[in-house]
Amino acid sequence: MASIPLKKNHAATRPGMARFLGQWGMFFRQFVKHPGMIGSVIPSSQMLVDAMLEEVDWDATRLFVEYGPGVGTFTQSILERMHPDATLIAIDLNLDFVAYLEAEFTDPRLRVVHGSAADVRRFVTESGSQQADYVLSGIPFSTLPDGVGAAICAETAAVLRPGGAFLVYQYSAFVRRLLTPVFARVVEKTVWKNIPPCRTFRAWREEALAKAA
Repeated sequence: MASIPLKKNHAATRPGMARFLGQWGMFFRQFVKHPGMIGSVIPSSQMLVDAMLEEVDWDATRLFVEYGPGVGTFTQSILERMHPDATLIAIDLNLDFVAYLEAEFTDPRLRVVHGSAADVRRFVTESGSQQADYVLSGIPFSTLPDGVGAAICAETAAVLRPGGAFLVYQYSAFVRRLLTPVFARVVEKTVWKNIPPCRTFRAWREEALAKAA
């Protein structure tokens, strides 16, 4: 699917509180409709967002990819941190979320794509790039059909540049068994102040480790 064009300015269309309530309402409605596609009944907390993004080298990042952006809880914080010349590709299978993001975010650095994270290499190529610096995912891997999660992890490893990382937040440890076959190093932590507490995983591409050694 083609990327969805956005308006050419950097501001979201609604003030903070109204935007938060709109996000929560949309998120809850989609959870009720598609509980297997969404990991929690409420959006991620700012504490979880900050924990996931704190180790990103923003000065060196020119292409960031987000799987399952939902209502844009992470999307907003990524855009706030990104370099002016960087690009964020947000990939979601849910057309309602895609339409919501198109309406809410007007930053030209954002490309919203309807499709599967398993097609990430195609979406990156279509954006004019070859590799991504970071990929972030909140997709609930434990509920995906057999083989899909493993395919997403393998395609993510292939699209990352040497030194890039796959950042994953989950409410179970299931994804670790998918990450370890394709990433040489995986670090797991828990953000206890999120509701519910959330596991985080950082997986690095093997070539980066060899270069650093």
